[in-house]
Amino acid sequence: MTDALVVGLGPAGAATAIRLARAGLRVTAIDRAVFPREKACSEYLSPEGVRQLDLLGARERLVPLGEPLEGAMVRGPRGSALEGLFRETAPPDLGSVGLSVSRRILDATLVDLARAAGVTVLERTQLVDLTRTGGAVTGAVVRQGDRLDRVSSRIVVGADGLRSVTTRLLGGRRTEPLHRVALVAHVAEVRGVGRTAELHVGRGRYVGLNAIGGGVTNVAVVGRPERILSVPGDPEASWFAALEEFPAVQGRIRRDRIVRRVLATGPFAVRARRVVTDGALLVGDAADFFDPFTGEGICTALRGAGLAAPIIEEALTENRVAPVGVLARYRAARREAFLGKWAVERLIGYGMLFPALFDRAVERLGRRGMGHTLIGVTGDFLPARAVLNPGFLLAMLA
Repeated sequence: MTDALVVGLGPAGAATAIRLARAGLRVTAIDRAVFPREKACSEYLSPEGVRQLDLLGARERLVPLGEPLEGAMVRGPRGSALEGLFRETAPPDLGSVGLSVSRRILDATLVDLARAAGVTVLERTQLVDLTRTGGAVTGAVVRQGDRLDRVSSRIVVGADGLRSVTTRLLGGRRTEPLHRVALVAHVAEVRGVGRTAELHVGRGRYVGLNAIGGGVTNVAVVGRPERILSVPGDPEASWFAALEEFPAVQGRIRRDRIVRRVLATGPFAVRARRVVTDGALLVGDAADFFDPFTGEGICTALRGAGLAAPIIEEALTENRVAPVGVLARYRAARREAFLGKWAVERLIGYGMLFPALFDRAVERLGRRGMGHTLIGVTGDFLPARAVLNPGFLLAMLA
């Protein structure tokens, strides 16, 4: 018997496991991968994301291994541009520098911290099924090689990402209309990349570039599958063909400088039908994911873990199995913390479907110096109401 079984050891799962173990709970965490492992991701954190790492004791380990970020630049489909610098809107106590670091390094660091906190980490282990008693989740069946084991647990935390088995077993997920996927590679010697992430928006897709340290840049192409998977069965050819359609990117990225193969991820715009139930809870991408555009998925995962852990602790204080009545507070806390962010993400995501309108908005915000506010909101350190108000929205178009 364990107090908490965490399924998945990405940022959401590892952070939840660390927090629960440091609170004195017995925690077992499983992942089908072996760490360090590669992961398709934007690998981008705002100053708030760095603060979340600091709360876990990971900041000092990771900062020397990544690249500092000062903000983001957005270029519209017709050449408009805006720049958002963290230092212009970040609170004084937060700091004004973000971090870009490879998931291979980030995830392995968090797994090491989980082990140091006393978490039992089982790699090459995958969830097969959930066990139930009287309707409540009471553990799981897991597979290690050819062996099946039953793990009894007072709560199961699903943190197994976009293709979450836990989510499927708890009731499945809803898919929103805007289906996007991403092709992501690491490339050396990309010309002109500095301390500001770049986002180049085209018709139905966009390219993101951010340096991740060691002279390597994360290069991602995001869009609808039919728009970016142009060469069936060859993600690298599809990735490179898409890059060539962006004038500001052309000639800067050499195919012979790819240092990590092109990885695919998606589809985005998914949401779990059930985030909490008796004995189980979902965190990170297993709960929901919508293309964050500026790459703040890691920060959202870490913040979600911070919301979940104290509620799990309370739920297990007097109960053998965590009751949904207590866990429902996590669902409410997520909604309060992320509702505005979800709205802004969708405003940007669906806005890209209208190139002329999107370009106009980028031009207006850039000319009026309002890009700093937009990047502060997407970076999780300004409230969404700084964007979701009549004055800001009118300024985008007037």
